Amino acid sequence: MRDSSVMMPVEMARIFATGMKNWWEEVNESTQWQDGIFFSLCGAYALVSAIALVQLVRIQMRVPEYGWTTQKVFHLMNFVVNGVRAVLFGFHHQVFLVHPKALCWILLDLPGLLFFSAYTLLVLFWAEIYHQASTYIECFFFICARSLPTDKLRITYISVNVAVYLAQVVIWVCIWVNDNSTVELVGKIFMAVVSFIAALGFLLYGGRLFIMLRRFPIESKGRRKKLHEVGSVTAICFTCFLIRCIVVGVSAFDRDLTLDVLDHPVLNLIYYMVVEVLPSALVLFILRKLPPKRVSAQYHPIQ
Repeated sequence: MRDSSVMMPVEMARIFATGMKNWWEEVNESTQWQDGIFFSLCGAYALVSAIALVQLVRIQMRVPEYGWTTQKVFHLMNFVVNGVRAVLFGFHHQVFLVHPKALCWILLDLPGLLFFSAYTLLVLFWAEIYHQASTYIECFFFICARSLPTDKLRITYISVNVAVYLAQVVIWVCIWVNDNSTVELVGKIFMAVVSFIAALGFLLYGGRLFIMLRRFPIESKGRRKKLHEVGSVTAICFTCFLIRCIVVGVSAFDRDLTLDVLDHPVLNLIYYMVVEVLPSALVLFILRKLPPKRVSAQYHPIQ
């Protein structure tokens, strides 16, 4: 005879699993839940987009004499990406059911590509800082500088982004001409690879810059803040792109994990909150510091 004390937890776990499965199916099939979740995503994206726009305006007001710096472009791209996502989820019925299907793929994949470009811009910025600092340190100790010129880093960034967009356009054209499961599989795997490249970039240059700052001999409040900033943003962005890579890769082979469809609202909520909304909000909060004001040439503060 089986021990009832052992059977009870097993039975409770089975009942709980069955209840969760029934709830999941009920939510997925409910139009009220679908509208509520997708409109919630719309509001969350709109809020992050507004924060990025406000920060962009504040930076422009602080240093209007500078052009489009990396910081300004980053906040502008955040405003655009989150704003487009807000519009798409606000009109989710029309977007998810749009025909031809290739147009639906374009509407849903383009913000993901823009998100990739926006956050790999941080990788470029950190790579430039790392190589410039490495060059300075090597020259200081009379060692031949081996660092890459920053111009080559920018060319690499632009080349990678152009290659990604061109490859995605080819996939969209193939879906438009011949919509089949094989092309869709290739498209999802491609997005997973793009996310993995971004995660690798953050791990490589964010990690390098973090280690370099830790080894820097001068101890100051500014160094500690920059160390915390680089470490936090690296961890957040690496994690979100890695999760995106895994989820998109698995969804390519498992129809139960299909994203961007009306009947998987809870899955879309969890996915987009984890890989885009929360990371964007956290990074904007961490990078909220404004550039210092320029002091007038006619004014010299008392030392």
